Amino acid sequence: MIFKKEYLDLILVPSGLLIMFVYHLLLLYRCLRLPHTTVIGFENNDKKVWVEKIMQQPSSKNVTIALDVISSNISAATFLASISLTLSALIGAWIANNSNIFQSKLIYGDTRPETMSIKYITLLICFLLAFSCFVQSSRCFIHANYLISTPDSDINVNYVELAVIQGGDFWSIGLRALYFAITLLLWFFGPIPMFATSVIMVVVLHYLDCNTASLEQRRTQTNKTLKESE
Repeated sequence: MIFKKEYLDLILVPSGLLIMFVYHLLLLYRCLRLPHTTVIGFENNDKKVWVEKIMQQPSSKNVTIALDVISSNISAATFLASISLTLSALIGAWIANNSNIFQSKLIYGDTRPETMSIKYITLLICFLLAFSCFVQSSRCFIHANYLISTPDSDINVNYVELAVIQGGDFWSIGLRALYFAITLLLWFFGPIPMFATSVIMVVVLHYLDCNTASLEQRRTQTNKTLKESE
C-alpha cells in the first residue's frame, strides 16, 4: 500500500487539534478546581479585589478611574470583534470566489476542493466564535460600567464582580478562538506546519498560563508595596 500525502491530513491535523483541545480542557479544570495555579485565576482574584476597593470607596475620583479602565477593555474587545468579523467576511468572499491559491503542488498535503472547503469552514467558525465572545465581553463590561456609575446605589458587590469577571472570561475565550484560528490558518500551507504550530502553541500557552506564586505571597508583596508607598 502506497502512502499518499493526503493521508498526512488525516493523521497530523486531528492530532494537532487533539493536543490543543486536551490542553484547554486541562486548563479549564485547573481554572475551576485550582485557580491559584493559573494566571487566569490570579487575574480573576485581582479583579475581585479591584471591584471591592472601588465599591468600598465610591468617590468621584475612584469611579472615574474605574470607568476609564472598563472603557479601555470595551474598546479593546470591540476592536478585536471588528477584526474577527472582517476576517470572517474576507473568508466568506474567498469561498465564494473559489480561489485556487492554496491548491498549489508545492503544498505537501491534501489540496482537493472538498478538503479546502473544510479548511475554510473551520477557520470561519473560529473567527465567528471569537467575534461572538468579544461582543459578549463588551456587553459584560458595559453592564459593569452601569453598575459602578450608578450614584448612591446599594448594589451588591458580587454583581459587579460577576460582570467584570464574565467580561474577562469571554475575552479569554475569544483569544483562545483566535489561537485555534492561527493553527487552522497554517493548515492551508499543509498539515505539517499546522501540527508543528499546535505543539509550539501549547508549549507557549503552558508557559503563559501557569502560575507558581501563591495568593498569600501576592498579598504580602502587595501590602509591602502599599506600606512603602505610604
